Formats: sequence, structure tokens, C-alpha cells
Amino acid sequence: MPRPPMRLMKSERPNAEPAVSKIESGLTTAARFARCHAIAAIYRARRRGDVGAALASAELLACLYGAELNLWPSTIADPHRDRFVLSKGDAAPTLYAIAAHYGFCDAKEVLGFCKFGSRFQIVPREESLAFIASGPASPGEGLSVAMGMGLGLKLQKSGARVYALLDQAEAQAGEVWEAAICAARQGLDNLCAIVEVNRRPYSDVADVASWPESIAAKWRAFEWAVAEVDGHDIAQILSVFRRAGTVKNRPTLVVAHTVRGHGVPALIDASPAHAPPTLAQSQDWLASLGVSLKEIAELLDDA
Repeated sequence: MPRPPMRLMKSERPNAEPAVSKIESGLTTAARFARCHAIAAIYRARRRGDVGAALASAELLACLYGAELNLWPSTIADPHRDRFVLSKGDAAPTLYAIAAHYGFCDAKEVLGFCKFGSRFQIVPREESLAFIASGPASPGEGLSVAMGMGLGLKLQKSGARVYALLDQAEAQAGEVWEAAICAARQGLDNLCAIVEVNRRPYSDVADVASWPESIAAKWRAFEWAVAEVDGHDIAQILSVFRRAGTVKNRPTLVVAHTVRGHGVPALIDASPAHAPPTLAQSQDWLASLGVSLKEIAELLDDA
């Protein structure tokens, strides 16, 4: 399948400032939609969910599904479509909301997150959700899956690309480094891994607070093309994804610096909760996103 035009124009295109501004506005709207629906879905699920981690991925997922991926509701079964692997499991509610925003599924159905019989579970499964190539299993496994897909597409001489989203904790897993070595040796220039890095350490023992400063150098040593980006700056994200598509004979790593809970002041850098969010918390979070009282009631009412 030939790669169709992007949903959005390249940000590098000359004399396109008004169009680019409109593009970025559309993706900002998609990210806000995703945050609102992710909050509502986690609240309705009545279970513990890392809301801050979910919200941190909104711009990255909006740019992938709204601009970069050669993946459309009308071509969902095409063997030459691009693939997306979600290895960061906490981002599942945000991914579902982004998919709904771009017409891959129904927004109301997404609000049934984790309900009995729902397709939208805490671990996405490609068997029931065709807009994702694979969901998370054990930490770090996503890159291995994406690497295998990239190699298979190369052997088929397909022009399709594979993208994988990981978080900073799982990126330390040994399996990730094994996949990184293999992908580089195979020259998988159709593979783009995105590792989210934020200011919040996951473990005092692992000392990951100091680890992000060296991640780019480590992956360059493994012969990957590496770029760092503000994971909430849509113009930067679009530009780096476009550059990744021009890299030859080696895979690309995008180090995306994100902030837990971005967009909701009360959740900025907050630790993961050990209980489901309350109705009052969810109302406050949605209100901080500019959602009207009527919309808040509609989003949170699961009667």
C-alpha cells in the first residue's frame, strides 16, 4: 500500500505556518479529548489506575494516530499498514480515547474500560482492537514484539513502519537491550521506539532519577539514531517523527520528556494512587481541563 498523505502537513513545509497552526490546534484538541475520556474511563472502572501516567502520553498518541501512522479506519486490515505496539500499559485508557477521537472505535464504548465483557481492558489485545498491533505483556516485551514485526515487514519488502511506546522503568529491562542490539544489527530503519522519561523516579533502589541523563548516549552506543523531544510539544513531536522516517539502515529512538499528570495541576508529578479516584477528584480534574458541569456529569455518569 503506498503511503498516503499525512492527515497533517509536515511542519517543515515552507510557507505553511497557518496550516501548521491549525494542525497543532487539532492535535491539542485530540490530546484534551483523550485526557478527559481517560479520567472518566478510569473513574468508571472503579479500580486503581495510574491517571498521571495515562495523561502523560496524550500528545504522543495524538501525534501518532492523528498525523504519523499510515493507519486509517478504512485500511485497518491492510497488510502494509503501519503498526503501533503499546508497551506502556498505563497509557491504555489514553490510547483508547485517541482511537475513538480518530474514528477507530466508539467513544461511549471506550468509557466501558475494564467492565465485564468490554473490549477495552487494562491490557489491550489486538484480537479485538485492530488499531493496535500488540499490547503490553511482561515489562519490556513490547520492543521485542515491535522488532520482530519490523524484521518481518523488511523481509516482505513492505514500506510499513512500526512504532512502540515504552516507559522509563521498563526500558531498563534486559529484554529491551537484547531487542535493541538485534534491531540495530538488522538495520531496522522501519522501527521507531519511543521511551517516555519523566521527573518522577519509580524506585529509590533503582535510582532511575539519575538514569534519564544517560539514556540517549546508551542507545547511540547501540547504533540507534536518537532524538530527544518535549513529549508535550506537538510541533517538536511531529518534526522528530518525520525525521525518523528519513533515517536509513538503523532504528530510531525518541526520548520523550513528559510530565506525569500533564494538563491537570493536581496530578502534576503525583505518585500513583493506591485507590480508585473518587467522584470529587474526577470532577475536579475534569473541571481543570475546562470541561463544563453538564459534560462532567455525562462523562462520569455510568448509571
